[in-house]
Amino acid sequence: MFTGIIQTVGRIAEVVPHGEDCALRIEAAELGMEDVQLGDSIAVNGVCLTVTDFNSHSFQVMVSKATLDVTTGLHQPGPVNLEKALRLSDRLGGHLVTGHVDGIGTITTLQEEGECWLLKVQLPHAISKYVAKKGSLCVNGISLTVNEIVQDEVSINLIPHTMQHTMMQFAKTGDPVNLEIDLIARYVERMQAWEQE
Repeated sequence: MFTGIIQTVGRIAEVVPHGEDCALRIEAAELGMEDVQLGDSIAVNGVCLTVTDFNSHSFQVMVSKATLDVTTGLHQPGPVNLEKALRLSDRLGGHLVTGHVDGIGTITTLQEEGECWLLKVQLPHAISKYVAKKGSLCVNGISLTVNEIVQDEVSINLIPHTMQHTMMQFAKTGDPVNLEIDLIARYVERMQAWEQE
């Protein structure tokens, strides 16, 4: 589990194909690798991945074809949002995030408004029903609050801290983003489906 509070922006330094899967080496000196162990989970752009090797400044993960098929931002070198898994003693500053991506959206607007930024993301129609005004949505691993949803497009305000300390500083209109709906919405739907069976 994660919180959606990004700890640092790292960098995919190397992508090594293994058939249809791939191994990634991610530079993450500022993440603080001293407490990382083999088998730990780290969210990379909102995708929960397992550490297969590490040193003081980087770690490696294996990404399956199944994960590559439903996510974005893991196929090539470049910056990535990073967050270590939540410990029971940690603060829950964002919302509960699993690192299981529900779909890929597209940034339709990213513009400065005063000191903040307006972010609009086009959602896949299949997940729009799970997103509510003032609800939580995880975008590339970042816990964000939805200000408005019109049809399949959400509007979100980004504060300067989010712009400066996440991959949003590199984002532009047209970029694909990993999306994870709020965990509660997922279980509410399952319970309703169960009652109807």
